[in-house]
Amino acid sequence: MKRILAVLACVLLAGSTTFTQSREVSAVHWVATWGASPVPPGSTFGAPTTFENQTIRHVVRVSVGGQRVRVRFSNAFGASPLRIGSAHVARHDSGAAIVPGTDQVLTFGGRPSIVVPVGAVALSDPADLEVPNHGRLAVSIYVPDNTGPATYHEVTRQTSYISGPGDFTGTLNMPVLQSTVSRFFLSVVEVSTLRTVGGIVALGDSITVGARSTVDAYHTWPDLLSARLNRFGVPRIAVVNAGVGCSRLLFDVCGQNGSARFDRDVLAAAGATHMVIELGLNDIGIPTILGVPSQLVSADDIIVGIGQLIDRARANGLGVIGATITPVGSSVVPGFFTPENEAKRQAVNEWIRTTDRFDAVVDFDLVLRDPSDPTRLLPAFNSGDGIHPTDAGYQALADAFNLSWFR
Repeated sequence: MKRILAVLACVLLAGSTTFTQSREVSAVHWVATWGASPVPPGSTFGAPTTFENQTIRHVVRVSVGGQRVRVRFSNAFGASPLRIGSAHVARHDSGAAIVPGTDQVLTFGGRPSIVVPVGAVALSDPADLEVPNHGRLAVSIYVPDNTGPATYHEVTRQTSYISGPGDFTGTLNMPVLQSTVSRFFLSVVEVSTLRTVGGIVALGDSITVGARSTVDAYHTWPDLLSARLNRFGVPRIAVVNAGVGCSRLLFDVCGQNGSARFDRDVLAAAGATHMVIELGLNDIGIPTILGVPSQLVSADDIIVGIGQLIDRARANGLGVIGATITPVGSSVVPGFFTPENEAKRQAVNEWIRTTDRFDAVVDFDLVLRDPSDPTRLLPAFNSGDGIHPTDAGYQALADAFNLSWFR
């Protein structure tokens, strides 16, 4: 018996040593390079979208490139299993067209199709497709059956395309029934890249989404931050946009609250090393916009909620950067700006600036505010609604990051 135990111990030790060595010699790993946070059907404005016998060709621009690609599809909020009849990935050309000779079939455990259970995701097998930093991909998915209301991401700043009946996943120039800035089922794109490359996940609201920035110009602050970090064709660190328009930290609206989606949108991001927290504005403003006193929160409520995210991120080895809450004194939305709301915003911002709980702080408020009236956006950065920046304003937010934070 002792001899048997000794042999088993040697086998286990040898196996452990082999595993450790294989991790050490591996020069590459998987990193999430693009993302779109899933939200439930009907949680934003407009009726839920249903597909049947149609192809959706999503155009995405990665932050860092790599030699291989894999894709995550989400049925997080579906009412029934999602059957993916086929899926392809290719380099994007223009419109609904792909670059000839780049199309790759996506498989799942070696199979060209898969059924995704309710609440689950499907991660494709790796596809051999070289993509450069900030390269554009077309991810095409064919759904043969009636999907019911689709899990989706409400608004990106990139145009994608939906076909009429048929599987056009491998078609060079897909026939288009309509275009969209939403994303359906597609949630993450990963690349295989150098192990030295990390990842930043930006958990935020419409300021992070890049609301009112120019569509297809890649002028969200996460896009522009990636442009600063990943210059000269050398991958340094991926930047994933996990913003959801009108997202709150503590209550659901336009999808799940930031605390509830944190594990799925941040911790599940492959290769992530840092996160940026840009939340709190809608926790302050939406209850007074909608007249829902039961959802009024205090500055301390927001501070505790952010602290919870910091603790959960740190427990998973992530560096945490806090972003101050931007001014809305020039908002055209009735009820958004009130003296009480402004006092809460100032109190949260003071805590963000002075606490020692963040690894770093990016002062979005200071960047965007009008020095002559700090409750309002600088006129040059006001896109027109008094809440969201112009393209120049988003560039200023990206420029406010100290790149040495990500060494």
